[in-house]
Amino acid sequence: MLYAVGDIHGCLGALKGLIDKLPLDDEDKIVFIGDYIDRGLESRGVVDFLIALSSNHNCIFLRGNHEQMLLDHVAKRDDGKIWAFNGMRQTVVSYGGLGNLPGYHMDFFNETRYVYEYDRWVFVHAGVRPGVSLKDQDITDLIWIREEFVYSPEPLKSKTVVFGHTPFLSGPLIHDSKIGIDTGCVYGGALTAIRMDDMKIFQQDCK
Repeated sequence: MLYAVGDIHGCLGALKGLIDKLPLDDEDKIVFIGDYIDRGLESRGVVDFLIALSSNHNCIFLRGNHEQMLLDHVAKRDDGKIWAFNGMRQTVVSYGGLGNLPGYHMDFFNETRYVYEYDRWVFVHAGVRPGVSLKDQDITDLIWIREEFVYSPEPLKSKTVVFGHTPFLSGPLIHDSKIGIDTGCVYGGALTAIRMDDMKIFQQDCK
């Protein structure tokens, strides 16, 4: 079975509760859609939990815009102003300062990927630029795009795009061409997982 999990944003309790609800077998695969950090209070704990989970299960970790902002700031590619407006403080506090980021956490962030393809599904964090082939997509779009993608009737021909980034507080967005699984966990919604094989939805309220 193949599962996909939406944006976690430092909500460790919701993540643990959701994983407990998934009837995982050894051969199952879990695709995490990105945005593990920021906004919520336990970014460090979330990353530790995911690393431990991946030692027992086949996990695919995609990169969200929040992981990209952390990496860009640590590498001094920007001044952190955009990140500061997007939940940076909670992550810094959870680590007791960015100087305390463990090397194995940096490895985790650096090893995240932008795209995962399986059968007819394409998993990305934010979406794709409509009308552009997958191989020609810009990385910035894969982790930041929103309206142009969400409102496109068929953003990627003959594929279904599974994405996060844009929260749907009323429940997952399920269309033939796209499936949105960010259900606003950190905003008081739920953390969502979807089993792609039969489209069964699993959720854990975030409180």
